[in-house]
Amino acid sequence: MTPQANPRLGSAIKAADRAHVFHSWSAQELIDPLAIAGAEGSYFWDHDGNRYLDFTSGLVYTNIGYQHPKVVAAIQEQAATMTTFAPAFAIEARSEAARLIAERTPGDLDKIFFTNGGADAVEHAIRMARLHTGRPKVLSAYRSYHGGTQQAVNLTGDPRRWASDAGTAGVVRFWAPFLYRSRFYAETEEQECARALEHLETTIAFEGPATIAAIILETVPGTAGIMVPPPGYLAGVREICDKYGIVFVLDEVMAGFGRTGEWFAADLFDVVPDLMTFAKGVNSGYVPLGGVAISAAVAETFARRPYPGGLTYSGHPLACAAAVATIGVMADEGVVTNAAALGASLIGPGLRELAERHPSVGEVRGVGMFWALELVRNRETREPLVPYNATGEAGAPMLAFGAAARAQGLWPFINMNRTHVVPPCNITEAEAKEGLAALDAALAVTDEYTA
Repeated sequence: MTPQANPRLGSAIKAADRAHVFHSWSAQELIDPLAIAGAEGSYFWDHDGNRYLDFTSGLVYTNIGYQHPKVVAAIQEQAATMTTFAPAFAIEARSEAARLIAERTPGDLDKIFFTNGGADAVEHAIRMARLHTGRPKVLSAYRSYHGGTQQAVNLTGDPRRWASDAGTAGVVRFWAPFLYRSRFYAETEEQECARALEHLETTIAFEGPATIAAIILETVPGTAGIMVPPPGYLAGVREICDKYGIVFVLDEVMAGFGRTGEWFAADLFDVVPDLMTFAKGVNSGYVPLGGVAISAAVAETFARRPYPGGLTYSGHPLACAAAVATIGVMADEGVVTNAAALGASLIGPGLRELAERHPSVGEVRGVGMFWALELVRNRETREPLVPYNATGEAGAPMLAFGAAARAQGLWPFINMNRTHVVPPCNITEAEAKEGLAALDAALAVTDEYTA
């Protein structure tokens, strides 16, 4: 679709937004939201006629791109027959979505509890783990993000937690593996894995194994930096959980549904958790939906004991119809295979080639359609391009990078000193090459800050 400029309409939308919309994670008077006119496939455009290749997939959820006609049609058809119905009843869209998800989850994660999104999926997974074990504590990693609700944000390991953290949520944090910025003085992936597992087990020992209900990890951490865990780490965590009777929760809200080139990232590591959260890519974000995939053992806890939790819109028909259609599109159009193939043959090699030319790129890491560039001032010292949680003038280099990327027609994902490359999983080869070329041009700006 060719963008049609209508600046007057854009100005009116912007004015109404600034007068009435309260935006998340923002100082309200310091933001300038772009007024969006439309979106299709891997692109969106504004009311001035500027078109952008979206390397953010929204918030890493439009795994099949914007406005896929089959999913739009499924939502329209569902709206024409049943727009909504209470969650206590069995309806076709809900049952079919649960069946299709359960077919793809690893192991015996065959029961699906639907939520409105990822944060409340995490909330309910932790509630289930605590009730299943009768224990109070949950262990989570420092470099992590699990959502913005009260429990989920307290499980989070990044600075968004700080304003809500009163130290009373029963959360204990630990360091997960990340070789590039190792907390364990490791020099190899094998050392990083072994030392991270030893650190985790020591933390459990000192906290008291009988007090710990769950360990929660993003299978591949997303917002925190797309750090693919070293071989053996997740299997090692599985063994530790089994040893101490701890529930293993994998957060696949961002990594699931094709993002890593598998239906779920857990499949990359041949590991089966006890609970697994999902959202985002389950229906490409077309209608809010999330959920918890539940193992047989945890489900049995609530076979004759009521589960004390629920949501008015659990398994909403419109959201579930969108999920059914999205999963069908992904299967029929080879979206998961495309993410794996283009990630391995084009995105990964292309990013590593950029790193060779740009001294501001300290590390390239990722898998499938899930990549990050770690930007640094000095490759030898690995000093980040901007300080941790930088604000104001300290964050200027990344602001300059963002402006340069947008000038090239690329909408980048920026977090701290990183840019993440997370386009739709069905992006074409030509679109991917276009995005890499735009990144190449934008990185010339970050190179100016290197020593």
